[in-house]
Amino acid sequence: MKPRIVILSAFLTPFRSGAEACAEEVPLALVDQYDFTIVTARGRRSLPKRDRLQGKIDVVRVGLGFGLGIDKWLFPFLAPFAVRRLQPQIIHAVLETFAGLALVFCRWTFPSAKRMLTLQTTNRSFLKGMIVRSADQVTAISSVLINKAAELGRSDAVLIPNGIPLTAIHSAVEKNKRVSGRVLFVGRLEKVKGVDVLLKAFAMTLDDLKKANITKDALLRIAGDGSQRRSLENLARQLNIADRVTFLGYVPSPQIYDEYAQAEIFCGLSRSEAFGNVFLEAQAAGCVTIFTQVGGISDIHTHGKAAWGVQPDDVEGTKEALRAFLLDEEGIRTQFAAKAQSHAQAYDWHSIAARYGSLYDRLLSRTS
Repeated sequence: MKPRIVILSAFLTPFRSGAEACAEEVPLALVDQYDFTIVTARGRRSLPKRDRLQGKIDVVRVGLGFGLGIDKWLFPFLAPFAVRRLQPQIIHAVLETFAGLALVFCRWTFPSAKRMLTLQTTNRSFLKGMIVRSADQVTAISSVLINKAAELGRSDAVLIPNGIPLTAIHSAVEKNKRVSGRVLFVGRLEKVKGVDVLLKAFAMTLDDLKKANITKDALLRIAGDGSQRRSLENLARQLNIADRVTFLGYVPSPQIYDEYAQAEIFCGLSRSEAFGNVFLEAQAAGCVTIFTQVGGISDIHTHGKAAWGVQPDDVEGTKEALRAFLLDEEGIRTQFAAKAQSHAQAYDWHSIAARYGSLYDRLLSRTS
């Protein structure tokens, strides 16, 4: 009989972002070794209370279904009772916010289970100390979060980065043709993501090329949604680049891999970032990447090796990077793309999931 593990994640497909990838990809990779159930917030009444992820993993949704704005706050209080009904040997909370608080309450609803917490964000600090200290095992996706865990009394935290679905990305590359001059952003349309900087830098790049009488059909595609979408669309119009920018809205997997495969350049200008899955996904698809040297992004990228680094809010520096890659000066784009694809190979989810499996086994040995 396989050991039973409950994954706590307040957000799951169709609400999944990079931080929640671990909650889906690890169980899918380790389904033959462990009996997984994912407990998540319902968010919509159209989503069933019980479901299956890709026909392989049981999913239990808790909440009223009247929107995530309500259900994410109910999740810490409802999820522990779902855990008690499931009687797992390990409870693994992914993201130290709503799922992390639910993990704390599991100490009382089902105290016999071992508790694991995966730190995924640098943007929240509410009750973080209590949440981090309550777990039997802590992991973190970047050195920035490892240091934060140590500050909160957990010097035993284990670094396990997020992974990427290499097989799915490679499949998309095989069936798609690269589009010359295409620039891509993937992520939430929130201020922290720096999309306003990207729009300004893209506009300056187009203006520079025009002044130099260089013809280049550069196009920017923005995949994602969020509270800043309308203001960013207005900014594109104010910059007179609306005809060169396409706002795609949220693009789910695996369709998003087609976007990576068609783009030449991926540009993410986050002002804060715990890790940055999208950079690795873009690199695996053969994109050259422009990144900001902040947070956990610096764990996976070094300027000049396989990507081009700029400082947050550096419009001029971003423009220079875009111009160089668009014109492929001295073959720079070709060189960076080859290095990028090689760099991304180490982050396949199956390899990353095996590291979680080792920690699960260690925790299980403590319960026997």
